[in-house]
Amino acid sequence: MMWWWHGLSLVGSLAVTGPIGVAIAIWLVAGRSWHLTAAWCALFGAGMALVVATKVAFMGWGVGVEAVEFAGFSGHAMRAAAVFPVAGYLLVRTRSLSWRAAATAAGVALAMLIAISRVYVEAHSVSESVTGCLLGLLVAMSFIWYASVREHLALSRWLLLMCLPIVVIAPRVEPVPAERWIEQLAMHLSGREQTYTRAIWHKPKSRQYTPSAGFPL
Repeated sequence: MMWWWHGLSLVGSLAVTGPIGVAIAIWLVAGRSWHLTAAWCALFGAGMALVVATKVAFMGWGVGVEAVEFAGFSGHAMRAAAVFPVAGYLLVRTRSLSWRAAATAAGVALAMLIAISRVYVEAHSVSESVTGCLLGLLVAMSFIWYASVREHLALSRWLLLMCLPIVVIAPRVEPVPAERWIEQLAMHLSGREQTYTRAIWHKPKSRQYTPSAGFPL
């Protein structure tokens, strides 16, 4: 069953969810939905910024919650919970309420499975995956609520098809070293030569920090 969880984890990677987030913005721009474009970029950007901020806080200063092993929001879980419900909602926005609810629920279910996969592949703790997923759902539900009160929204499904090549090609492109960038940012801001890792929670308190063992975005 591990191949299943690894596959789900890949679906939540930056190489997949990042381009989908961009594709949603392109779709909204092509439909001349300027207010929704701004709302989506602001909400998704804020979610990403919070993920980075919590990771930098831990890597640079060791700020986390040891009791629940929280060292930062799961980026995979946050992005998946933000993009998949929104993509489903926008795809069937002109259909009945039941269609919109079903498409949104399918996106939420996929996001939850991706969040669970991050625990099974031992990339994140339960607290990091759950909070990351909740953060992403807050982004998605805020956008969907805002989109539901906008009376004029002309979005063509053909525009979505035009964005699909981005999603298909993205996983095959060389991964962006976002994890390393966050580590470098944390070291630059904190003035340290090494980043904190979860190992500090399993060693004597006299050990203040350890060499970075990697931190999945």
